[in-house]
Amino acid sequence: MSLSLADIDFLRSDRARDFLAEYKECDLSATNELALLSRLRLSLRPRHASAILQTLKLRAKAETKFPGQAQKMLFTDAGLQQASQPAISQYRARKLASQAVLDLCCGIGCDSLAFAAAKSRTLGLDVDPVCIAIARHNADALGVGATFEVADIRRPLPEGYDSIFADPARRDEQGRRLHDVERYLPPLSLAREWNAREILVKLSPAVDLRQLERYGGCVEFISLAGNLTEALLWLNHPSAPPLATQLTPSGALHFRHEYEAQADIAPPREWLLEPDPAIIRAGLAQNLAVDLDAALLDDTIAYLTLDRLEDTPWGRYWKIQDWMPFQLKRLRRHLTEQGVGKVTVKKRGFAMQPAELIARLRLKKGEEERVLVMTRHRGKPIAIICSPMSFGQSKGISYN
Repeated sequence: MSLSLADIDFLRSDRARDFLAEYKECDLSATNELALLSRLRLSLRPRHASAILQTLKLRAKAETKFPGQAQKMLFTDAGLQQASQPAISQYRARKLASQAVLDLCCGIGCDSLAFAAAKSRTLGLDVDPVCIAIARHNADALGVGATFEVADIRRPLPEGYDSIFADPARRDEQGRRLHDVERYLPPLSLAREWNAREILVKLSPAVDLRQLERYGGCVEFISLAGNLTEALLWLNHPSAPPLATQLTPSGALHFRHEYEAQADIAPPREWLLEPDPAIIRAGLAQNLAVDLDAALLDDTIAYLTLDRLEDTPWGRYWKIQDWMPFQLKRLRRHLTEQGVGKVTVKKRGFAMQPAELIARLRLKKGEEERVLVMTRHRGKPIAIICSPMSFGQSKGISYN
């Protein structure tokens, strides 16, 4: 159900808080959901019962993003999906700490709360009054001093802000992803009308960089725990190649394109390095290969190979046991001879899906386990057989 302002008023009431506290540990599996809803309807109007159930489900889902805070907060499903991971919100907030920040398309207010916690005077704007009501609740519940207003950001913006952060919607009303930056809601071109010292726009990590060429600035690809989670366009920065950023418990690591790099192409050696996804997305695999004295398997594939382990936080290593040009019968025979009964398949630049390959290998029961990396070498498909354990990403080197 879509929440209304009246629903938000109810959810903030003492009565709703009592129900949310009573049922917060309840089993919310699909088989129990209907029974819980029926139980709630014995005491509440149907719409209020549905609002309670929806909030319980969203709070449970939000625990991974907002541990220790989710049970105080309100959410919409779309708002929770669009909310950044707290580590990324905090990273951005540190960049703009102690400034006056205007948060556009603020949604349910999660980024505004991070800016305000970093001692920035923060105003969040959104066209949806329900989102603003939820954002105000979240600020009150967490004791954070951000303010929020309903506003159409296509109209003139409030003045007197050092920085502007915008998180446009990247899905349409049917929930389908929007891949064109000019179809974002609002379109990226609107940012050209804004005036601030820093202008940051959150983009899809899969953004087509060709769409950004006319904007200048710098795109930062951010990874967290080995996953590419966000792209940020810094509009007022000098034009520069994309930047890879990795967030770690001890801080942020950066890898920049300082020079044009051309790595060697070589067959698999002793080790395979799978670069951090921010490196791949920023187009920095060649640079990383040169820095590590590594080679690429193929000039279109972001797998690196090395003779020895090199300390780097920018990828995971796999110990190569063998490799061969891909031929299904040969690969099956090799694995059978090695007593392999279980494989994990990783692929890049290989047509067959992992589940199909595993089914066609028809491996018998065996004690051994391997990782199969299905990829290309000089344009031809190969299979790389690796030990099941990966190494890294290690702490150590920060490339600035």
